[in-house]
Amino acid sequence: MAHSMTGFGRATGALDGERVSVELSGVNHRYFECSFRLPFAWTALEPVLRETLRAGISRGKISVNVRRQQGLAGRRTVVFDPEAARGYLEASRQLAAIMHTGEALSLNTLAGLEGVFCQEEEEEDLEHVREGLTPILCAALDQYNAMRAVEGAALARDVAERIARMRAALEAIAARLPELSAAYEARLRGRLAALNAEAGMREDRLAVELALMADKSDIHEEVVRLKAHFEHVSALLESDEPIGRELNFLAQEIQREATTLASKLRDIGVAREAMKIKLELEKMREQAQNIE
Repeated sequence: MAHSMTGFGRATGALDGERVSVELSGVNHRYFECSFRLPFAWTALEPVLRETLRAGISRGKISVNVRRQQGLAGRRTVVFDPEAARGYLEASRQLAAIMHTGEALSLNTLAGLEGVFCQEEEEEDLEHVREGLTPILCAALDQYNAMRAVEGAALARDVAERIARMRAALEAIAARLPELSAAYEARLRGRLAALNAEAGMREDRLAVELALMADKSDIHEEVVRLKAHFEHVSALLESDEPIGRELNFLAQEIQREATTLASKLRDIGVAREAMKIKLELEKMREQAQNIE
């Protein structure tokens, strides 16, 4: 089943009494590219979390946002530094003596000075965090992949419809071949007759010209290859593997064969059907850009 590279997933869970949410979004990209926004204390977990995502995503530009519940993130301990407090007090007394005033620092003022009180964040067990965070990340990934599968199915249906139209156009071209051959032979007979050539000479010349025309306008190989490419695309759409890169390659091959075919058969009707193939192919190529 084809998967789109565009999707969104969100999951929440509890980790040591905290509420943790993970949001996952992705857009199309040639390769796998992932960026994280993690709480500072968890940044060292980024490589292992990236590998978790890589196991479920082949291509795409992925953004991951991990949040801890506001107010609970990071357990902090208040630490009092008596040496800093004494330093401030001693300095304030010296200043009071210079100014000949008995005022000194009040408790509230002293407590607000830098370094007297500070908060220290407790060091966390990152392995424990990883064990609790990974299931939440995987739940968001499942939702993200489910959305990609829905959109991918729609893209696959669209590509299949365009392949069907290209097949119909190719069949219309093949159906015109007998008519084109008969018309060319009739024109050639008319030109030879106008030259008043002898009957035997006309038939010999006609045979040679028809053989040359048949060789130049032989599109059997192009038709066979185009049909094979169409079958290949249809098979890919049923595959569970990433198919985007291969679809892009097949689109280039179809373009090449359609162009060669049109150049061999210089006919308005053929050119019209070949243009249909190219138009459907261009739309298919646009859809393939979004398929993983």
